[in-house]
Amino acid sequence: MAILQEAELWVGVGLLLFFALLVWFKVPNAAAKALDARGQKIQAALDEAQRLRDEARALLEDIKRRHVLSEAQAAQMIQEAEMEAKRLEVEARTKLEEQIARRTALADRRIAMAEAQAAQDVKAAAVDLAAELARVVLADRLQGAKSDPLIDGAVKSLARRLQ
Repeated sequence: MAILQEAELWVGVGLLLFFALLVWFKVPNAAAKALDARGQKIQAALDEAQRLRDEARALLEDIKRRHVLSEAQAAQMIQEAEMEAKRLEVEARTKLEEQIARRTALADRRIAMAEAQAAQDVKAAAVDLAAELARVVLADRLQGAKSDPLIDGAVKSLARRLQ
């Protein structure tokens, strides 16, 4: 029984008993379950990371698409504003030309009225002068009781011309 005294034998027996107890208490199954659970958690985290990455990529594409649309809208707005400015410029120019034409016509009418008034004033002054001249001539004749046929003819001719 010298074999029972050897340390290697007892180490081997202890090792076999240790492995038997591990199998008896189902430690390998528990370890496998724990590793499987840990693997599933890691896989879930990887799946979540992939989902978030895909979501971020979709958001980035959406933002790029919106950016392109915004730039197109801004360009269209600028173009419309330029067209509106040109339209307003043409409209303002037309209104200004119409206003200038109206004011020019008004000024022409005022000038014509002033000319007509001046002509009437001149005629009235000429009539007054002729009347005064006629009064003076008549007063002189009445004083002298003489009549001058040339003056009488000139007064009649002047009266006809002024009317």
